[in-house]
Amino acid sequence: MNSNNQPIGIFDSGIGGTSIWKAIHQLLPNEKTIYLADSKNAPYGQKSKQEIIALSMKNTDFLLEMNCKLIVVACNTATTNAIQELRAKYDIPFIGIEPAIKPAVTHSKTQIIGILATQGTLNSELFNKTTEKYQDTKIIEQVGHGLVQLIENGDINSPEITKLLYSYLTPMIEANIDYLVLGCSHYPYLIPQIKKIIPEHIQIIDSGEAVAKQTRNILRDKVGFSSAENSEPVFYTNTNPKVLTEILENKYPVEEIKF
Repeated sequence: MNSNNQPIGIFDSGIGGTSIWKAIHQLLPNEKTIYLADSKNAPYGQKSKQEIIALSMKNTDFLLEMNCKLIVVACNTATTNAIQELRAKYDIPFIGIEPAIKPAVTHSKTQIIGILATQGTLNSELFNKTTEKYQDTKIIEQVGHGLVQLIENGDINSPEITKLLYSYLTPMIEANIDYLVLGCSHYPYLIPQIKKIIPEHIQIIDSGEAVAKQTRNILRDKVGFSSAENSEPVFYTNTNPKVLTEILENKYPVEEIKF
């Protein structure tokens, strides 16, 4: 496979997909990445399927103008509602992100797992097809109403988030889950808060590492790795860049664009 120095495009309905970007950047530091935060339209979880598809296509068009060689849909809601349409329309590899139910089901001792996700993900046809495969495991679904918006506002350690997390996680703990699946790319930023609420034996699973490995596989098999060294990532947002800059620990410039 020849080398390919075009960038990897990554988009999300806001800043949450940076949890996926971090995993990709860590595994593939020589790859140039372009991250697009569509924070103006966050959260996607409350929107209709057609709205999510339209926004996902708009994000894709933007990244294709930047000459990206593959696109990571770093948003569970966009993946579960729009990735089939994206793959049908565009001649470029797409990597989606789905709740990591399979590893949770595989390793669960109690055969009871919890999943915290957006309404758009839990209501999607793709998600329901996935859960239908695991009839022997009790899957407790919980919509994380309000969490994405608080994270987008930079209120990760706020009392409001703590209160919401207690109300969402307590019924799962009482039901004896031993795995908690985070079904939204924003939610890994809440792991320190979640760990204060759930017992130590409950394992938390998110999709970052799996998506990074799949990205590496697609580069190896189809697209080509970059031959550059330690390319500087690029970040775009269509709202005030303050929160995105903070979540990146002020390490990278973020450009605000009209989009």
